[in-house]
Amino acid sequence: MPQTVIAIEHAIRDLRPLWIEEPVASEDMEALSRIRRHFQVPIALGERLFTRWQFKQVLSRGWVDIIQPDVCYMGGMTRSMQVAHMGHAAGLPCTPHSANLGMVTLFTMHLLCAIPNPGKYLEFSIEGADYYPWQQNLFVRSPYDVDNGHVRVSDAPGWGVEINPDWLQKASYQCSEAAA
Repeated sequence: MPQTVIAIEHAIRDLRPLWIEEPVASEDMEALSRIRRHFQVPIALGERLFTRWQFKQVLSRGWVDIIQPDVCYMGGMTRSMQVAHMGHAAGLPCTPHSANLGMVTLFTMHLLCAIPNPGKYLEFSIEGADYYPWQQNLFVRSPYDVDNGHVRVSDAPGWGVEINPDWLQKASYQCSEAAA
């Protein structure tokens, strides 16, 4: 697997991509180490890392150029900010993973405004109703007003959004109990 990824990186290197995201499974530390030695294109990684300790390991070994924590996968803003600050200490930008047009994108926008090392870009989902049908009509008003490639973050309460009551009415609810 690393040989294939390395061959692809060599083939596209002259196109000067901004980065290659998750070139191998992030838990395959041996493969990540091998490709790092051969890559010139920056490596972005993190959407499949769930703890600060995983990020610490990747950062301490210099295996990544752009960190991409996911606010929801990390367990919230505090942990995501801690990871962003770890990246900042290593001199790396943070371009968080945000895979859909639900709350994770809003959280990510706010995170990027609150850290010292925001990347130049926001991962913004282009998938529609066929891929993420649940995100349709989630908000009363779209919080994703993008103007000429720029997004303005609301300072209104509740992350600046209002969940559509009709969407909530149609949602399925599940209850779970903590194991004793």
